[in-house]
Amino acid sequence: MTADSSEGRAHPAPPAPDPLARLDDPDRATFTIGQAAELLGVQVAFLRSLDTAGVVEPARSAGGHRRWSRAQLVTASRIRLLLDDGHSLVSAEVIVALQDDVATLQARLDTQT
Repeated sequence: MTADSSEGRAHPAPPAPDPLARLDDPDRATFTIGQAAELLGVQVAFLRSLDTAGVVEPARSAGGHRRWSRAQLVTASRIRLLLDDGHSLVSAEVIVALQDDVATLQARLDTQT
């Protein structure tokens, strides 16, 4: 409890942040490149190529190792599916960006009605 000096009343202290909430953060860079490759069923080289091309840019640990978030893994998976369908990396990147734009615009429309 903290005292409110202007009125002399005590107020409860704000709750401490839940450290486990980070587990639900889709943008938290959690996975090593090996874990990411295993989860997606792809080769490590594929993920490295996405990083090199700038399609998905994983965070780096203090030691310089790539760390991937769930959101980045979703993007990599979407790219992989498009590549498997015969699209080039450039066109797959454009398709994913356009799909994301459409989803954002649809969400805006849904909140306006």
